[in-house]
Formats: sequence, structure tokens, C-alpha cells
Amino acid sequence: MNNNRIGVDNSGTITSNATQPKKLFWFNENLLSSLLVQSKPKYNKWQPIGITVAGRNGHGDQSNQLHFPNGIYTDDNSTIVISENANHRIVEWKYNSKRGQTIAGGQGFGSGLNQLHFPLGVTVDKRKNAIIICDSGNYRVVRWFRQSQTSPQIRISNIDCWGVAIDKDGSIYVSNWMKNEVRRLKEGDTFGAIVAGGNGKGNLRNQLHSPADIFVDKDYSVYVSDSQNHRIMKWKKNAKEGIVVAGGNSEGNHLNQLHSPHGVIVDNLGQIIIADSQNHRIMLWCEGDTNGSIAVGENGKGKESNQLNDPRSLSFDVERNLYVADSHNHRVQKYELCNE
Repeated sequence: MNNNRIGVDNSGTITSNATQPKKLFWFNENLLSSLLVQSKPKYNKWQPIGITVAGRNGHGDQSNQLHFPNGIYTDDNSTIVISENANHRIVEWKYNSKRGQTIAGGQGFGSGLNQLHFPLGVTVDKRKNAIIICDSGNYRVVRWFRQSQTSPQIRISNIDCWGVAIDKDGSIYVSNWMKNEVRRLKEGDTFGAIVAGGNGKGNLRNQLHSPADIFVDKDYSVYVSDSQNHRIMKWKKNAKEGIVVAGGNSEGNHLNQLHSPHGVIVDNLGQIIIADSQNHRIMLWCEGDTNGSIAVGENGKGKESNQLNDPRSLSFDVERNLYVADSHNHRVQKYELCNE
């Protein structure tokens, strides 16, 4: 039996009672601990080839088709909620389904409570089991209850809305692309508070120009696709101005540029993922970096499985697979996480 032993004393010295000449090694305790803990990946990466999980049958209004999908939300069961801009409806595609089911609208465009008109952003309020929809053509934000006999409700009226999001407390955030602002509405509010922009159209750090999609993190920071400034802005809670976290170098296709960004989402590692719509690619950016990197869509505009055409909204499932509303290909693409 080998009775050799190795020990570490309180000073961080490793000693051995082996018969070989004694050697002492000095280790920092934090370094030693880090060697014993499995390291986390520094970056998330996704497969470059997309899997079509909704659509794939050309544009149309049949249950196996989409027509200009814009907003998407993926729930804990990998069911995808999709706003179809040109079909004036919200559809739900369950995991591995070949067809979607209309869960809001679908009665032709109109202003009735059972109708939608060019819906854009969409999200799900888990607390109320309801869908929050930017009903852009009707200048309103509406709430449709899932699996309920409750009639749809107009949550906000007279608004040029685009993106919608919900924070962990259930407050609703809405971007107004004409007023160049983002507002937060707590339950019961009818007007809400400005949390980004609100200082007129412009490119200063306290301004926005046609804000589109938005994302709210656990610290209530609001990420805004400032589409016509070709940048992503981060507005911390109660901030008077935002921080440029991606783009902001005029429109273009270099790695430090964006062109009319729309979807924006932040992953578990703090990476900012952006639908760089007019560059037909998905960009990955870390706050503080000058350049981003192409996560998906290095092959230019197209309809192949490694291409996109005007990508819009983004979403994650519980396994952090990435979903993209590939609007002009009339499909939703799934990109699987490929961390080793």
C-alpha cells in the first residue's frame, strides 16, 4: 500500500510525506479552488445551421404557414407564440408540431376586440396566463387571456407601439416608435412612466430614434433596439440617459456596426444577442466591447438553412436554444446551443 499523503495547510502550502526529496509548492487558495470547480463557458455559441420549427411552407394563411412573422415568445414547454403581421393573428406552435393554432385574432384585420391589425411585438404574462400584444395598426396594446372565457382587454390606447416586454414583477414595458420612448406600466396604470428616451428624436444618449424591440433584465435595466440610430441602448433603472452597448457607428455591415436592428435579448452570461435585420444576421455582443461577432447568418441574405432574410424578434427556450423570427422567409428558425 502506498502511504504517501499530500496536505494543504492554512497558508496554502502543499506538503508531501513521500520518500522522494521533499518539495514545497505555494498555491493561492482561490486559484486552488478554481481548479476544483468546473469552469463555466465564457461565451454561448449556437449551431450555424437553423432548424425550421414553424412555417416552412411559403407565405400564406393556412395553419401550416406564416406570413411575415414578427414577434416571438418561447415558453417553458418550447411552445412558440408568434405574431403574424400580415395575417393579423397570433399563433401557437407546440413542440414538434407541423401546424400552428390561432390563439388571438385571425378574424381579418379590424378594430374589434376579437381582431388584430398588423400585430408586432408579443410576450406572455405568466402570472395571468395572458398574451400581451402590440396591435400596431389599431394603435393599442391588448391582453388576450389563454384558456379562458375572459374577453380581450385594451391595456393601452393611442400608442404607436412596437416592442413589448414584462419584468419579473409583472410590469409591462412598451416602445413607442413615434414618440421615441419606452414606458413602464404597473398593474392598474393607464399612462405609466418613461424609462428610456422621451427627449425627442435624436442620437444623443438621452434620446432614441424609432425604438423597436425591447428586453428587460432581472435588474430592471431596459435594452432598446434603437433602430434608426443603428445601435442598442441600455437604460439602467432610474437612469436619465442610456449606454450604447452595441453599434452606434452609423449603419453598415462591419463588426462594429448594425443596420436597423430589431430583436434584442440578453442571455445567462450577459451576452447581448441582436437581430441585425438589414444585414440579415444575428450578432453577439458583450457590453464594453467595440466589436461584436456574427452568431448566425454569415452567408448573407437568403432562404437556405444557414441564411436569414430580415430577421426580427428573438427568444430562448429553457435550454437556451435560440429562436429567430425569419420574417421574409415566413418561418421561425431554431439554433441549438453548441457549448461543449
